[in-house]
Amino acid sequence: MEKKEIINYFLSKNVLVSSDVLDNFQTESLDALEKISHDKITVINKDLFALDSSFSNWNELEASRVLLEKGRENNYVTFIKKPSINFSKNFDQNEKNIHGKESYDQIISEELLIKPNIKIVKNFVQTQKKINISDFIEYFKIRYKTLREILLKRQELQDTISINRVLNKKDKEKVAVIGMLMTKDITKNDNFILQIEDLTGVIKVIIGKRDMDLYNICKEIMLDETLGFFGSFSKGVLFAERIIFPDIPLTKEFKKSPDEVYVVCTSDIHVGSRLFHKNEFLNFIEWLNGNFGDENQKNIAKKVKYLVVTGDLVAGVGVYPGQDKELTLKDINDQYKELGELLNKIRKDIFIILCPGDHDAVMVNEPQPILDKDFSKSLYELSNVSLVTNPAFVNIHSSETFSGFDFLLYHGHSFIYYANTVDHIRNSGWTGRGDLIMKYLLQRRHLSPTHGATTYLPESGHDPLVIDIVPDFLVSGHLHQISNLNYRNVSLIGCGCWEALTPYQEKTGNKADPGKVTLVNLKTRELKILNFLQPF
Repeated sequence: MEKKEIINYFLSKNVLVSSDVLDNFQTESLDALEKISHDKITVINKDLFALDSSFSNWNELEASRVLLEKGRENNYVTFIKKPSINFSKNFDQNEKNIHGKESYDQIISEELLIKPNIKIVKNFVQTQKKINISDFIEYFKIRYKTLREILLKRQELQDTISINRVLNKKDKEKVAVIGMLMTKDITKNDNFILQIEDLTGVIKVIIGKRDMDLYNICKEIMLDETLGFFGSFSKGVLFAERIIFPDIPLTKEFKKSPDEVYVVCTSDIHVGSRLFHKNEFLNFIEWLNGNFGDENQKNIAKKVKYLVVTGDLVAGVGVYPGQDKELTLKDINDQYKELGELLNKIRKDIFIILCPGDHDAVMVNEPQPILDKDFSKSLYELSNVSLVTNPAFVNIHSSETFSGFDFLLYHGHSFIYYANTVDHIRNSGWTGRGDLIMKYLLQRRHLSPTHGATTYLPESGHDPLVIDIVPDFLVSGHLHQISNLNYRNVSLIGCGCWEALTPYQEKTGNKADPGKVTLVNLKTRELKILNFLQPF
């Protein structure tokens, strides 16, 4: 095809084609371009050929491309780079591990050379704009609409009507509504009285003690949740008989990989802290490299293909008053430099995924962007490291015959709020039960449903904290304590840390699980905890 024909063809579809595509256009390129969602983009460039045909995160891709063209730091490269590793046996045979032994490729058997693969499904790009009150209003409207669509898939809510239509109903009619919780109070008779709203109006909901199961459920719902209610309408009030959560389907598939491949999940390394267990972390690296532990543990280590770290990679500087007294490295650049040196010791056929946390050198508000290259240059130079946002949604270990596992990564800044305010979580172990917190949030399909539970900026067009895709794994950190649970075939993994209990944590009653990591067998979905502070 001539260049003019190509240009005219795509102009008919309201799409422009960049010169870098035209200069190298081949006939087979047309099929590849046809797979790209034309209705979501305005310009096709060569980078789009690197995208999977199932790619759908067009808004973030376009926004990050604009920032790139303006010369601003962004995560555009994470969309278009192919995050798989070429493991030919041709890399440096003289490469040594951290104890001077032979490199890993010289001791690994051929049958274990399984290629890791990661696809970034959602990496969030923040809008560069001034924020005002109307942005918060629009943000909550978008959240309501998104969660309403999820709720409408529930059988009990098939006949849902808007609140303004309910208010015009006759007394004692059965109705179903979906609303966002505005207020929650207790009457003199110990009944709950709620106010919920949708885009059409506000209605009061009464929940009495006659149904103790429903009453106890009501105890633990929080403001700003979007919920479904079914009951009888009378005299301007809805007397609830059921509360329906967005929740995840009971039919969620429990995926298993055809390969015996392992993922290691950890968090809160806190490099630069005087309480960082550096020697134990080096032992952890030695185990990953196949040089630590007994023969069985070494054999398992050889099959580890992914390392997931959910935030607080370094201790940070000035995170809290008096922190400088607890640091061995008081320059943030030095902290990230040492982190890069440590991670560089890990064998290169392990793919490392890093998301930030509240101690890292990025904005505290969620979603947090990927780490800034100015501070973490050494991480950008590692070929087997992928930097993602907080939260992030990635697909791991897919192949031509297997769809892979969807991992939702979230550092967990909102978790403290729910540990403090939800009775059954507080009474079951408080911050030691990150798994219960994750279950609670999955049922709400939101990582921080209550305003004030975490710091955030309202995004235009979407709410990045809505769990609109059901993951296979939800992995978090922040609490420094190991906790794992399976909920409706979703593996919930609360990670340990690499920092000993700080004086502040001890004073507030917190605990820590330093040196403990969660090992995931993707073939069986079995979870095991390894403790590097104790002899193997």
